[in-house]
Amino acid sequence: MNGVTHPVRPEDVRVSDSEREAVRQLLHRAHSEGSLDLAEFDERVVRAWAARTRGELAALTADLPPVAVTGSGSPAAWRPAPAATARRGGRAAFQVLTAIWLGVSAVNFAIWFLVSLLGGSGLVHPWFLWVALPSGSVLGVVWLVFVRPRR
Repeated sequence: MNGVTHPVRPEDVRVSDSEREAVRQLLHRAHSEGSLDLAEFDERVVRAWAARTRGELAALTADLPPVAVTGSGSPAAWRPAPAATARRGGRAAFQVLTAIWLGVSAVNFAIWFLVSLLGGSGLVHPWFLWVALPSGSVLGVVWLVFVRPRR
C-alpha cells in the first residue's frame, strides 16, 4: 500500500449498541402506530441487533413514515447522548439486581424463620446470612464505585 487512507462513507461506519437500541425504539414506535405488524417488527429488530453499519440500520427504517424519524433522518440522529444512556442503563440494571437480591434474601430469611419457629429446637444457625451477605456486599461495592452519583 502507498499509505493513502480512503475516507469511510457515512453508511459504512460501524454502529454501537446505543444506535441499535435507538433503531429498536423507532421500530417499536412504528409497530405501536400500526406501520409494522408483529412479525415484521420482530424480524427488523433481529436484523437491527445483527447490523454492523449505519447503512444496514438505515435500510430497516427507510420505508417508515417520516414522523417516526427525527432530525436529518440519518442514523446519527438516532444516537442518544452516551452519558445519559450509560447512566440510565447502569441504574436500571442495578435496580433489577437489587430487587433480585432482596427477593432471594427475603425468601431465605422467611424459610429460616419458619424452620426456627416450627422446628421446636429454638433458633437454628442463621444460614440465610451466607446467602445474603456476600452478594449484598458485592452490590454495595458496585453501588459505591459505579452507580452512586458523583459530587
